[in-house]
Amino acid sequence: LALAEALRERGAACEFVCGELPGHRMEVIRRRGFPVRLGDGAELLGTPQTSQHLPPEGSSADWLVVDHYGLDARWERQQRSVAGRIMVIDDLADRPHDCELLLDQTLGRAPADYAGLVPGGCALLCGPEFALLRPEFAELRPRSLASRADGGLARILVSMGGIDKDNATGRVLEALGACGLPTDVAVTAVMGSSAPELAQVRAHATRLPFAVEVAVDVDDMAARMAASDFAIGAAGSTSWERCCMGLPSALVVLADNQAKVCRELVAADAAFALGAPGDIESTLPRIIATITHEPELLCRVSAAAAAICDGRGAQRVADTLLADGRDEESRGD
Repeated sequence: LALAEALRERGAACEFVCGELPGHRMEVIRRRGFPVRLGDGAELLGTPQTSQHLPPEGSSADWLVVDHYGLDARWERQQRSVAGRIMVIDDLADRPHDCELLLDQTLGRAPADYAGLVPGGCALLCGPEFALLRPEFAELRPRSLASRADGGLARILVSMGGIDKDNATGRVLEALGACGLPTDVAVTAVMGSSAPELAQVRAHATRLPFAVEVAVDVDDMAARMAASDFAIGAAGSTSWERCCMGLPSALVVLADNQAKVCRELVAADAAFALGAPGDIESTLPRIIATITHEPELLCRVSAAAAAICDGRGAQRVADTLLADGRDEESRGD
């Protein structure tokens, strides 16, 4: 969606094709002004019906952007009749792709990781400088960075993604309640309305010795990050949002593909590692104790995080897509 908005600002028309699966965000896409074609999960995973949901012959797209762990070169080859070129978004480097452009925004990812997995002429955009963030993160970045001089720990943001099937949010609140935090600490837990433990988290929040706001389906995450001193969250794509804002964070690994992100950020001194959800009870109190006794540590982690991502990745990727198209036109193709 961030990429589509950056492309639209540059005059491109964008359309989404989505599976109607649990946790989908199609209404959000529509509210942002983009048309959405629906398909069930099986159709989007490569059955013959797939092409019915993509542009028909004679009205093909210039670019098809593919973002799905279940799709690879086999599916992408089938779409050659409906798209002039294909861009793939990946962060696993574990399967072949048939594409002209591949984006992997993982810290530490190198083009060599895709050797033998993409065609020889495929362009590779690797690293968080290409992270697809909404423009408000770059806009609020200066204010956020300027607020981090004192290394305080008064406002804590907890965000584990929309579904949080492991109830990592609840585990974090439980652990924070045992950390002996001052009663004037303010905690915000961001959750999705589809989270199965939402009611339980809300009930738990009322029993803690400090104020807890449970915010649902927010659309102002950049502002919330800018107003926070410390974040506890999943080691997924929101890691680049936190880095852009210079927001020190402790990371929970909720899926296998998040382990590398966590390792690389910790190695860069840009985050703390909490481990898996089951580890939170033991690891979080130690991290909070360390921060409390070394407040300057948050300033160092903030600076290291901010150096990793500036929030302008969507603009860079959009410019790459459209520059490629202009190059094709100049060659008369």
